[in-house]
Amino acid sequence: MRKSKLQAANLEGNADEVEAAFYHALQHADIDKLMACWADEDDIVCIHPGGARVVGPRAIRATFEAMFANGSIRAWPQRVRKTVSVASAVHSLLERVEVLAEGGRGDAWVIATNVYHKTAQGWRMVAHHASPGTPSEMQEISDTPSVLH
Repeated sequence: MRKSKLQAANLEGNADEVEAAFYHALQHADIDKLMACWADEDDIVCIHPGGARVVGPRAIRATFEAMFANGSIRAWPQRVRKTVSVASAVHSLLERVEVLAEGGRGDAWVIATNVYHKTAQGWRMVAHHASPGTPSEMQEISDTPSVLH
């Protein structure tokens, strides 16, 4: 049964596919698919914007379950910058997050880093660190022109 959940979450490929499955699970408030993206290790780490460091799969699951109690998280990765080696990948990105305000729906931005390791089960997330960005516009400072993915 676990394998079918993994296949349904598109976790058979590389870190990019795990990242796509992670954001899809956020957008659909699917805790099982979201947790399937994470490595099955005690020292995995998640930091939500302005939050504490959350360590371990049970603690991480609990934080996402609490967020999903309010509905899905409508977040999309933007301007992904990647560093990839044989067994690890680091994705630095801006998350566009849909928010509800008095005037209706709008976008806010979160700055995030996702770290993936190649494990016996395939590529899996070992760290997600998200920091508050700006409420209305995407910001990035760079030495070189950006390449959008």
